[in-house]
Amino acid sequence: MKSTEKISGSQLCLLIFSFIAPIVILMIPGLESDISKQDAWITIFPAVLIGSLTIWVMIILSNRYPGLTIIQYSSQIIGKWPAKCLGCYFIYYWINFDFIVLNQHIQFINTVLLMRTPAIVVSLTLALLCGIAAYMGIESIARSNEYISLLIFVLLIPLLILMLAESDSERILPVMSQGMVPVLQASVFPTAYLSQFFILGWLLPYLNQPKKATKVSFIALLLIASLLCITVIPLIMIFGPLAGKLTFPVLEVVRYIGITGSFERLEAIGVAIWVMGCFVKDSLVCFIICLSICHLFNIRNYRNFVFPITILAAIGSVSVFKFYSTDLNTYFRYSFPSYAFFTQLILPLTLLMIDTIKRRWRKSEV
Repeated sequence: MKSTEKISGSQLCLLIFSFIAPIVILMIPGLESDISKQDAWITIFPAVLIGSLTIWVMIILSNRYPGLTIIQYSSQIIGKWPAKCLGCYFIYYWINFDFIVLNQHIQFINTVLLMRTPAIVVSLTLALLCGIAAYMGIESIARSNEYISLLIFVLLIPLLILMLAESDSERILPVMSQGMVPVLQASVFPTAYLSQFFILGWLLPYLNQPKKATKVSFIALLLIASLLCITVIPLIMIFGPLAGKLTFPVLEVVRYIGITGSFERLEAIGVAIWVMGCFVKDSLVCFIICLSICHLFNIRNYRNFVFPITILAAIGSVSVFKFYSTDLNTYFRYSFPSYAFFTQLILPLTLLMIDTIKRRWRKSEV
């Protein structure tokens, strides 16, 4: 079952950027800074290596099985029933991921903007919009994201300039004062997000020029890593050791700029970036879940599952954690990095190793 929908290389690049970057720059700096202090910006480099490895794995698998998603070609690598089990696990992973994305959105909006709005209303509003986008297909998501990613860039640039104006370079020194261990420990947080290039396993079959896959994927990685770096450094230079104590440190920087500068209520820009990023992220996740179900059970139309998955995501997002601020932070600090690393890198890498061994075994027999 192959779709006639196609996206361009630039659309794929921007999709990955919008899928990863906005939420990373608002969430990850605080987790990094809490462990590695003023060396948080160095943690990006190990994460880039893992992101590069993830891209390499997913592109090799896609080149070996062109036009197929990871759900489809896994059965050709490990057999029908093991692939069914793996496919069920991937669907479970993405559904759980959907819950977490919407739960993040609830916590952010309830903390920053709509404190008294019921969580289910906040969640359902975004989930329905994302469900409509997923129903329209990957082409519609990619086209709308071209405008969204442009808006994100336009909103981020003045914020970064204002952040630099308030920075104190002394707070980023001394470099590596505690050695490499805290840096490596903190690098697990950006690594968990940069390994989300695992999403290529579902998007590459829709690329209209497969030869551009490597180029556009690494451009997206470079954009995300650069943006994270130029966000973390001013953050440290403004708040110093306090950066690690904040749940949304970049938002606090924006608020600080708005209080001390000539502008007021700049956090609205941070909210806009967050909502746009969540929209793209959750739309893609909803699309991937429905597509995976169809590929796993050989069903033709993935759109039949969009509405049930949307309702399930909205309900799951308000019940996945009992206490948002405590459990969500604990999840991202202790559970998500290893969970994401195993699912997004170890499993695809294992598939690649098994496939390589099988191919070499066949060649040796010939």
